[in-house]
Amino acid sequence: MQELHANYNGVFRLVYHLVLVTKYRRKVFTGAMLDRAGAILSDLCVAWEGKLVECSGEADHIHALVDMPPRVRVSDLVNNLKTVTSRRLRAEFPAVRAAYGDKAVLWSPSYCVVSAQGAPLGVLKRYIEGQQRPE
Repeated sequence: MQELHANYNGVFRLVYHLVLVTKYRRKVFTGAMLDRAGAILSDLCVAWEGKLVECSGEADHIHALVDMPPRVRVSDLVNNLKTVTSRRLRAEFPAVRAAYGDKAVLWSPSYCVVSAQGAPLGVLKRYIEGQQRPE
Protein backbone atom coordinates (compact mmCIF):
# COMPACT_ATOMS: atom_id res chain seq x y z
CA MET A 1 0.00 0.00 0.00
CA GLN A 2 1.31 3.44 -0.90
CA GLU A 3 2.06 5.95 1.81
CA LEU A 4 -0.46 8.75 1.27
CA HIS A 5 -0.17 12.27 2.64
CA ALA A 6 -3.02 14.45 3.79
CA ASN A 7 -3.63 18.12 4.43
CA TYR A 8 -6.77 19.97 5.46
CA ASN A 9 -8.48 19.47 2.09
CA GLY A 10 -6.97 16.49 0.34
CA VAL A 11 -5.04 13.25 0.25
CA PHE A 12 -2.14 12.92 -2.16
CA ARG A 13 1.09 11.24 -3.18
CA LEU A 14 3.17 12.93 -5.86
CA VAL A 15 6.53 11.32 -6.54
CA TYR A 16 8.74 12.59 -9.34
CA HIS A 17 11.72 10.92 -11.00
CA LEU A 18 14.15 13.76 -11.71
CA VAL A 19 17.25 13.45 -13.89
CA LEU A 20 19.85 16.23 -13.92
CA VAL A 21 22.68 16.09 -16.44
CA THR A 22 26.00 17.93 -16.19
CA LYS A 23 26.68 20.63 -18.75
CA TYR A 24 28.35 19.14 -21.86
CA ARG A 25 27.84 15.70 -20.19
CA ARG A 26 31.21 16.15 -18.51
CA LYS A 27 32.07 13.28 -16.19
CA VAL A 28 32.79 15.31 -13.07
CA PHE A 29 31.13 13.38 -10.23
CA THR A 30 32.84 11.04 -7.83
CA GLY A 31 31.04 8.89 -5.29
CA ALA A 32 31.70 11.49 -2.58
CA MET A 33 30.24 14.24 -4.78
CA LEU A 34 27.13 12.16 -5.45
CA ASP A 35 26.74 11.53 -1.71
CA ARG A 36 27.04 15.26 -1.00
CA ALA A 37 24.60 16.10 -3.80
CA GLY A 38 22.15 13.64 -2.24
CA ALA A 39 22.52 15.28 1.17
CA ILE A 40 21.95 18.73 -0.34
CA LEU A 41 18.91 17.51 -2.28
CA SER A 42 17.52 15.89 0.86
CA ASP A 43 17.82 19.12 2.84
CA LEU A 44 16.22 21.11 0.03
CA CYS A 45 13.32 18.67 -0.29
CA VAL A 46 12.61 19.01 3.43
CA ALA A 47 12.66 22.81 3.05
CA TRP A 48 9.98 22.42 0.34
CA GLU A 49 8.01 20.24 2.81
CA GLY A 50 8.73 17.14 0.79
CA LYS A 51 11.13 14.23 0.97
CA LEU A 52 13.98 12.77 -1.05
CA VAL A 53 13.10 9.08 -1.51
CA GLU A 54 16.28 8.00 -3.33
CA CYS A 55 19.27 9.59 -5.02
CA SER A 56 22.21 8.23 -6.99
CA GLY A 57 23.83 8.70 -10.34
CA GLU A 58 26.84 8.29 -12.52
CA ALA A 59 29.80 10.51 -13.39
CA ASP A 60 27.71 12.81 -15.61
CA HIS A 61 24.19 12.76 -14.18
CA ILE A 62 22.02 12.33 -11.10
CA HIS A 63 18.71 10.52 -10.64
CA ALA A 64 16.47 11.52 -7.74
CA LEU A 65 13.05 10.38 -6.56
CA VAL A 66 11.32 13.26 -4.78
CA ASP A 67 8.01 13.15 -2.94
CA MET A 68 6.40 16.60 -2.98
CA PRO A 69 3.11 18.17 -1.91
CA PRO A 70 0.78 19.28 -4.73
CA ARG A 71 1.25 23.00 -4.05
CA VAL A 72 4.89 22.79 -5.20
CA ARG A 73 5.34 23.86 -8.81
CA VAL A 74 7.75 21.34 -10.33
CA SER A 75 9.59 23.94 -12.44
CA ASP A 76 10.25 26.10 -9.35
CA LEU A 77 11.47 23.08 -7.40
CA VAL A 78 13.84 21.93 -10.16
CA ASN A 79 15.21 25.45 -10.61
CA ASN A 80 15.95 25.67 -6.88
CA LEU A 81 17.49 22.19 -6.72
CA LYS A 82 19.77 22.89 -9.69
CA THR A 83 20.81 26.34 -8.49
CA VAL A 84 21.64 25.35 -4.92
CA THR A 85 23.37 22.05 -5.75
CA SER A 86 25.46 23.77 -8.42
CA ARG A 87 26.54 26.56 -6.09
CA ARG A 88 27.34 24.26 -3.17
CA LEU A 89 29.10 21.54 -5.15
CA ARG A 90 31.25 24.10 -6.97
CA ALA A 91 32.17 25.67 -3.61
CA GLU A 92 32.98 22.36 -1.92
CA PHE A 93 34.70 20.44 -4.73
CA PRO A 94 37.48 22.15 -6.69
CA ALA A 95 37.27 19.45 -9.38
CA VAL A 96 33.81 20.71 -10.35
CA ARG A 97 35.10 24.26 -10.72
CA ALA A 98 38.12 23.03 -12.68
CA ALA A 99 35.89 21.14 -15.14
CA TYR A 100 34.18 24.37 -16.21
CA GLY A 101 36.90 26.99 -15.75
CA ASP A 102 35.61 30.41 -14.77
CA LYS A 103 32.02 29.58 -15.74
CA ALA A 104 29.61 29.33 -12.81
CA VAL A 105 27.87 26.24 -14.21
CA LEU A 106 27.37 22.61 -13.39
CA TRP A 107 24.06 21.51 -14.90
CA SER A 108 22.78 21.44 -18.43
CA PRO A 109 19.91 23.91 -18.81
CA SER A 110 17.56 21.01 -19.53
CA TYR A 111 16.23 18.37 -17.18
CA CYS A 112 13.91 15.38 -17.19
CA VAL A 113 11.09 14.96 -14.70
CA VAL A 114 8.56 12.15 -14.89
CA SER A 115 5.74 11.15 -12.61
CA ALA A 116 6.88 8.02 -10.84
CA GLN A 117 3.41 6.62 -10.35
CA GLY A 118 3.56 4.59 -13.57
CA ALA A 119 6.07 2.07 -12.23
CA PRO A 120 6.24 0.62 -8.73
CA LEU A 121 8.54 2.72 -6.56
CA GLY A 122 10.53 -0.37 -5.61
CA VAL A 123 11.44 -0.91 -9.28
CA LEU A 124 12.48 2.74 -9.66
CA LYS A 125 14.50 2.61 -6.42
CA ARG A 126 16.37 -0.49 -7.62
CA TYR A 127 17.05 1.21 -10.97
CA ILE A 128 18.48 4.29 -9.25
CA GLU A 129 20.45 2.22 -6.75
CA GLY A 130 21.89 0.23 -9.69
CA GLN A 131 23.52 3.26 -11.31
CA GLN A 132 27.22 2.71 -12.02
CA ARG A 133 28.60 5.09 -9.39
CA PRO A 134 32.16 6.24 -9.89
CA GLU A 135 34.66 5.52 -7.14
